[in-house]
Amino acid sequence: MTQQLKKLHIKTYGCQMNVYDSQKMAELLAPHGFAISDAMEGADVVILNTCHIREKASEKVYSELGRVREQKDIKKENGEHMVIVVAGCVAQAEGAEILSRAPFVDIVVGSQSYYMLPQLIEEVKRTKKWAINLDFPAESKFDLLPEVGENVAIASFLSIQEGCDKFCHFCVVPYTRGAEISRSMPSVYREALRLTSHGAREITLLGQNVSAYHGDGDNGEVISLGQLIKHLAKIDDIKRIRYMTSHPRDMVDEELFEVHGSIDKLMPFLHLPIQSGSNKILDAMNRKHTREFYLEVIEKFRKARPDIAFSSDFIVGYPGETDQDFEDTMEIVEAVEFAQCYSFKYSPRPGTPASVLDTQVPEDVKDARLARLQAKIREKQLKFNNASLGKTMKVLFDQKGRHEGQLIGKTEYMQALYADAPEHLIGSVCDVYIEKIDSNSLKGKLV
Repeated sequence: MTQQLKKLHIKTYGCQMNVYDSQKMAELLAPHGFAISDAMEGADVVILNTCHIREKASEKVYSELGRVREQKDIKKENGEHMVIVVAGCVAQAEGAEILSRAPFVDIVVGSQSYYMLPQLIEEVKRTKKWAINLDFPAESKFDLLPEVGENVAIASFLSIQEGCDKFCHFCVVPYTRGAEISRSMPSVYREALRLTSHGAREITLLGQNVSAYHGDGDNGEVISLGQLIKHLAKIDDIKRIRYMTSHPRDMVDEELFEVHGSIDKLMPFLHLPIQSGSNKILDAMNRKHTREFYLEVIEKFRKARPDIAFSSDFIVGYPGETDQDFEDTMEIVEAVEFAQCYSFKYSPRPGTPASVLDTQVPEDVKDARLARLQAKIREKQLKFNNASLGKTMKVLFDQKGRHEGQLIGKTEYMQALYADAPEHLIGSVCDVYIEKIDSNSLKGKLV
């Protein structure tokens, strides 16, 4: 008699690193009889893989926990048990406070110790008590995670670096993810091979500060990000390589600029957050770079790859930001001509230096500045997309569209595109003529 699989529901918040971690959690639990369920209802284990970056992140988690509790109570009425897990950065930051505010939670597990999930779930079932693990183990968690499973996306993430040593004054990552660690080049290469063997054709190399990558090579030498990209480009089944997120201060490896001009598989699109265009605010943020340095980095990439496009992150209304500081940010957007950007109002993160400053900017001022900035960003994005009209671009199709006979993919510049195309082209890079520009996507026709 076939044993019935247990249902596992994972809700993921935040960055691509969390998406990667959620995939690894599913792979960890698969050998223990758990199968992913899209629905929370009826699940045997529910994991909230949390993010602490966005505003009121913790409160959003507690709100969601209220909904999970309702499902747990329903299971209990039927004589069954649901294990509730809070994982990720909110778990790492708040720890036992979660169990105090939400005592129905069974497990709190941090970003570096979720490889212990199978044991923690068994412990909870056996003892009928909660469990918590927020350790930063001496060994890398990557050495303790399972190999790639069967469920692999055409465009897959591959985590090569974690943690950050920069200590920007608005950010909790050094506290929730720990110090910078890099995987060895052979370990990354093996995972890339396994991903491609299961159908991946685009690999995005992930790290909280991926440009700080310094992994061990075959012979114990230190490998830079540029050197790693050269190695991965030798894998025939990898058609595209991307990496994110980078810190401008670490963009000093000449080999990284060089590979952008010499490796065709490395896409001409780079997410490089500046956060503010004001040197005064950059210094207050402890970003360790100036606007001039940032612009020099941009020019080095453009010299190596003239058609490269950029995206960035911006924080508006950081403590002490004046009207002139904000205008400096608007000037940077104008100067770089970003293809797309993410922008947010500053919101205090407990435990960070910026949260206790007495120069907080009023909310109405932040709202007005954010509206102006986002209008400028939309203007630049529309200009960039409109420049694609009438061109033939290379598109990697990675999924079926909403309509019959339609596929969805991405251009080299991360623009979403849809076109009428046969299903067998999923996983292929095709020439597509851009015939229409929509608000958030392109419409194309196969050449």
